[in-house]
Amino acid sequence: MRLRRVLLFLALSVCPLFSLTNCEEQRVPEEKLLIVTVATQDTEGFKRFLVSAKHFNYTVKVLGRLEKWRAGDYMSATGGGQKVRLLKEALQEMKNEDTIILFTDSYDVVFSSGPKELLKKFQQAKHKVVFSSESLIWPDRHLEDKHPHVTEGNRFLGSGGFIGYLPSIREMVADWKGEDSDSDQLFFTNIYIDPAKRKSINITVDNKCRMFQNLHGALDEVVLKFEDGRVRARNVLYDTLPVVVHGNGPTKLQINYLGNYIPNMWTFETGCKACNERLLPLEGLQESEYPLVLIGIFIQKPTPFVTVFFERLLKLQYPKNRLKLFIHNQEAHHESQVSLFLKDHGSLYQDVRVSGPEEEVDTAASRNLAIDVCRKDEGCDYFFTLDIEVVLKNENTLKILIEQNLPFVAPMITRAGRLWSNFWGALSAEGYYARSEDYVDIVQGRRVGVWNVPYVSSVYLVKASLLRSELTDFHLFNSDILDPDMAFCHNIRKQGVFMFVTNMHTFGRIVSTETYQTSHLHNDLWQIFENPVDWQERYIHENYTYIMRDKLIETPCPDVYWFPIFSNVACDHIVEEMEHFGKWSGGGNTDVRIQGGYENVPTIDIHMNQINFEKEWHKFLLEYIAPITEKMYPGYYTKCATPLNFVVRYKPDEQPLLAPHHDASTFTVNIALNNKEVDYQGGGCRFLRYDCSIEATRKGWTLMHPGRLTHYHEGLPTTGGVRYIAVSFVDP
Repeated sequence: MRLRRVLLFLALSVCPLFSLTNCEEQRVPEEKLLIVTVATQDTEGFKRFLVSAKHFNYTVKVLGRLEKWRAGDYMSATGGGQKVRLLKEALQEMKNEDTIILFTDSYDVVFSSGPKELLKKFQQAKHKVVFSSESLIWPDRHLEDKHPHVTEGNRFLGSGGFIGYLPSIREMVADWKGEDSDSDQLFFTNIYIDPAKRKSINITVDNKCRMFQNLHGALDEVVLKFEDGRVRARNVLYDTLPVVVHGNGPTKLQINYLGNYIPNMWTFETGCKACNERLLPLEGLQESEYPLVLIGIFIQKPTPFVTVFFERLLKLQYPKNRLKLFIHNQEAHHESQVSLFLKDHGSLYQDVRVSGPEEEVDTAASRNLAIDVCRKDEGCDYFFTLDIEVVLKNENTLKILIEQNLPFVAPMITRAGRLWSNFWGALSAEGYYARSEDYVDIVQGRRVGVWNVPYVSSVYLVKASLLRSELTDFHLFNSDILDPDMAFCHNIRKQGVFMFVTNMHTFGRIVSTETYQTSHLHNDLWQIFENPVDWQERYIHENYTYIMRDKLIETPCPDVYWFPIFSNVACDHIVEEMEHFGKWSGGGNTDVRIQGGYENVPTIDIHMNQINFEKEWHKFLLEYIAPITEKMYPGYYTKCATPLNFVVRYKPDEQPLLAPHHDASTFTVNIALNNKEVDYQGGGCRFLRYDCSIEATRKGWTLMHPGRLTHYHEGLPTTGGVRYIAVSFVDP
């Protein structure tokens, strides 16, 4: 007998030294484990829970599917009793006494690992029932002293997750006779703090978070662990890797953040593995079968490049007869642009509704109204918010968002050259902006995916079915303390609705309105500092960036370079701005605008500083002329010090030509602002020393040539119409 005991001891001791497969018979088979949860609604949180369970091949039993939730909310001191009742009823139906039950919440829970690890840790706990643990006691602080003390770890029980043998859990809930609205937390706490019951049922808490991680009171302890193509949560305080992660209490945003990665939703090795799983392609649909979308366009303040906004709206790749427009314009300054767009293109859309500044409807009211229009329209499938500041470069944006098949999704847009975007990765304790750990990586495209975030603005797509179910409140944008966008996101979060932002594609950007003035005719011209990318796209010639690569610079005369610089729009806007200003010089030698008051070679012109455009013009020269100068005149570097920048007007009956002269510059820039044979006849420039003329000038193209000594030149007669040129005398 003694020899037999020794051999048994040796077998048990040696087994762990060998392959795990040698000890399989000592482990609980994974098929004995059953996940039990309660879910009365198919929320996005519940779907996330099921996805994580499926990832690890858990078997899940869902209770309460057809019931109305009557057990309070997660912030209430009471509630949750309905879960205990449903569990008690379900356990009575279960016959396999060797089943191990994991009972857990679901809307705010994700699995971080699989059944094998969970069962191993449960067995190592050596108790019949193991509850999740918390560092904070709730809901009755008076019970603190009755909890067993621990040498290390959390003392207090958390009812949101526990694991145990079926008979033990059945015994534990046998005495439940409470109402659905009673507290499940208090019920289980009273059992745990009763020494006799705790011992009889053999209950403990997972005090070091080896199986369960409750986030409330532990946010500083939990980080993401990326390793070998896998992502999971790690508790750095106890150096443990919990299997079940629960965003209990007021930690919904944190579980949403972790759920962007766990379990393996996004890894450094594979990127976003689940981003295309829910796609609903529109390809193959007839135009008449496309979802009907109401686009809400909101103009709240003077905004640059509004005309460009409407041009891009027109280019959106989506059947116009499946789009309705709701345009709310609070700015009288933009009424002409709205009216012109609707006059030319409004008939393309199925329906158009306009609210103007005369109606005096504020931001929150207009957005509430627009959403309600879609909500009440039985044919409306989606509501698409599009603020006037949004620059949608991707013409397929609307299709891409619809194909994501999410209740709420926004395209990520950024502000050029900055870390600003239309989403927040986290919120401060006060509910304002906070930067999440992954925010910069997402904005800069180092992490690409579809992200669950707490705040979006400016542009987003909402399913109309969501507006008719969870988001039925008309006043979604109203709050006594929050601005409309923050109020909207707050009210959405309260309903447990997930807001997603995608950076799977490049969608566009948002313009800045901070310095936009409305005192000029074409105010967008002054945006070269605040919105340089938009300024370039609007005003710089489309071929400018190809000048060097494709050798677009021509040399019509010795050391005279000719290349495209301005778009047609830029030329038109500069001419119209000058004519709108209207204070053309008289063309005489006396000129108080210049130093010394005397002009040797006068022209009829307007100086850039007369219309407060000097700084913007200097910026243009530095950004777009100086790089060409340095290429074409090797060894010459310029800061574009410019004594004169001006627009010249030539007319047969006013000043048709300019006599031969040298320019008072190191080099001169001469940009044609209109078309020969269309706007004027004649004209051009002749370099006398080389007997070389450029007569067929091109609108938007610039002549760049040395000013002093070598390039004595004259302006050829304009014989008809009106010719305009922009001139800069540039020194180092």
